[in-house]
Amino acid sequence: MSGDEKNSLGGRVRRYARVSGKVGGLAARLAGERVLGLPLDRAKHASALREALGGLKGPLMKVAQIMSTIPEALPDEYVAELTQLQSNAPSMGWPFVKRRMSSELGSDWQSHFSDFEKTASAAASLGQVHHATAVDGRDLACKLQYPDMSAAVEADLGQLKLIFSIYRRYDPSIDTSQIHSEIAARLREELDYDLEGRHMALYRQLLADEDQVHVPQAYPDLSTDRLLTMGWVDGQPLLTYKEADLEVRNTLALNMFRAWYVPFYQGGVIHADPHLGNYSVRDDLSINLLDFGCVRSFEPKFIGGVIDLYRALETKDEALAVHAYETWGFVDLSRDVIDTLNLWAEFVYAPLLEDRPRQIQEFDAGGVYGKDVAAEVARRLREQGGVTPPREFVFMDRAAIGLGGVFLHLKAEINWHRTFHELIAGFDPGKLAARQKKLFKAAGVPLP
Repeated sequence: MSGDEKNSLGGRVRRYARVSGKVGGLAARLAGERVLGLPLDRAKHASALREALGGLKGPLMKVAQIMSTIPEALPDEYVAELTQLQSNAPSMGWPFVKRRMSSELGSDWQSHFSDFEKTASAAASLGQVHHATAVDGRDLACKLQYPDMSAAVEADLGQLKLIFSIYRRYDPSIDTSQIHSEIAARLREELDYDLEGRHMALYRQLLADEDQVHVPQAYPDLSTDRLLTMGWVDGQPLLTYKEADLEVRNTLALNMFRAWYVPFYQGGVIHADPHLGNYSVRDDLSINLLDFGCVRSFEPKFIGGVIDLYRALETKDEALAVHAYETWGFVDLSRDVIDTLNLWAEFVYAPLLEDRPRQIQEFDAGGVYGKDVAAEVARRLREQGGVTPPREFVFMDRAAIGLGGVFLHLKAEINWHRTFHELIAGFDPGKLAARQKKLFKAAGVPLP
């Protein structure tokens, strides 16, 4: 890694200077309003926060998008504004791309390709993708990281703490310390394109028997820590099928369900970034699963806790529910907090508990999956003194809510109960541990 690409003091200072003035000004305004005893205009403040972040490209924009999908982390007003942030960053121009490719593959980098499109096919918060063809004919996607991203990540994570502190002054129901720690860990991992390539290899193993799910192959010979070259895949956006026949929508929903949850129950890993740009649909309705920068692995006991809580809700076994929460890392649970956690759990598990075809959510919540339930949970936790969610829940909940939103868009009617039972049949923590050890070692991925 070249010196200008490292987490340099200069890069951090520049990033802090760009963000701190805007976010810090909002914090000062809030402090003044609090001293004067003025009520917080959440809608106005949320709009100002979006404006402060809207001109940024990079990690903080990605963080804002993540936060908008985590239940109870932010109030509705903030979610509504943050979801308006642009999903695409301006791409690097060709002269800049050539310099970046030279720094990764050497000055003769173009000799590896018979064709390399000058214009990016996609540009996001941390990098951009170029369509290319290898000299041996392989159809490729080259994901190239923007410069100075390590410095940007560290600077923006510092600003995230300030953003959390702003809201915590007015709503202490959710302790955001673990949320910040988990987001920080995942963002730092996203900078490591070599790790992302190994995640892809792991997923290709876990989904090898799923002919309706496709994972691109990574090519280490044309990759570095900041350049990931993989096979190109063609597909249409999922929302293209939003008005398709019910049978088509149901097929897509089942394929999406298996794409996310076969790896979870059979390998203890989850693709934790289920936004619409990270999958596409082939002509045969199979799914391309993309972008493995945000992958979360879990110890077998955590997966066992997920199943235990399902059994607890199914049989109304209160002691088993408490055991599941404690397995996950919840501590000092009062009766009232347990009841509140069960409220959220009953919502998430509801489609799995009913042995019938149904939509993922059978009540109107303004088109937002889990919106009303999350609001009620947040209200109760405020009254009960708050709770500290274990780190594992940040992206676990994000994946559940993101997928729920997809199924809501599709209006799919599936027997989720039977699909779930097929996945968990014969679950054994010891067997999962052995499977993880074998598969993770083969892919070069650290065990959880």
